[in-house]
Amino acid sequence: MERIPDQSGRVFVVTGANSGLGLATTRAIARRGGDVVLAVRDEGRGRRAVAEITAELPQTRARLEVRRLDLADLDSVRAFADGLRSDGVRPDVLVNNAGVLAPPRTLSAQGHELQFAANHLGHFALTGLLLDLLADGADPRVVTVSSANHRQGRIFFDDLDGERGYSPMARYNQSKLANALFGRELHRRLVAAGSPVRSVLAHPGFAATNIPAGSVGVVKLLLGRLLLPLAQPAARGALPQLFAATDPEALGGQFIGPAGLGELRGAPTVVRPAARALDPEAARRLWELSERLTGVRFAV
Repeated sequence: MERIPDQSGRVFVVTGANSGLGLATTRAIARRGGDVVLAVRDEGRGRRAVAEITAELPQTRARLEVRRLDLADLDSVRAFADGLRSDGVRPDVLVNNAGVLAPPRTLSAQGHELQFAANHLGHFALTGLLLDLLADGADPRVVTVSSANHRQGRIFFDDLDGERGYSPMARYNQSKLANALFGRELHRRLVAAGSPVRSVLAHPGFAATNIPAGSVGVVKLLLGRLLLPLAQPAARGALPQLFAATDPEALGGQFIGPAGLGELRGAPTVVRPAARALDPEAARRLWELSERLTGVRFAV
């Protein structure tokens, strides 16, 4: 944590900032003087998170602001982005952190499978809607938080919404592979366009957060109870995304994860994505599909 440079004058948008990795990320940024927009579905929980941080850091110069964002609802994503724009908020860094893990099969407001909608489509749309603002920022970055589970993922292009078969973890893995494909393809497009924005990927390893609370069956039992003693604290799990968001050595296109055995825990380091995450044809196909499903087209 002490390695994080001073962030005074920079503005971060952190999705899912009221708990888990998002709260740990927000706290660390505030400790180093950075301003944070906490993009949260539950504004009450967001305000409680702000109160917790300001009580811990009474001398902080950071400004912490709560704004509502439901990533599973594309109308909410547009309203959030429009609100930032109309209020003159100019973010330097977007941390695509929020996530849903292995719920029962549920459809989003627009009729998409919930994990694909919240974990991928919502962040895809948010990034596209904020990209021009980010491009004017100081050392601008988009940090997309994937998971080691992307290695088990595949994109069900012929059944994205799980109508013909739904496995909670398979759909989570799909969304995390989609994050990895998106972050890499965004990097490629930003470089081709000569954009100053860096697209960096990160994953936390195995961290103790409340994300298993919405899971079902064996996933909730394993990750929420039986294996929890093996998890590193959320503050440690957040280090890869903090490195990606703030460290001068983090480069566009890199994937930052824990350095320990199996990438489960440890200090942030550059890790290699799964081969599927490096497939340019899958990335192109997913990008075009995501543009069509969200109605958001990037200026790169």
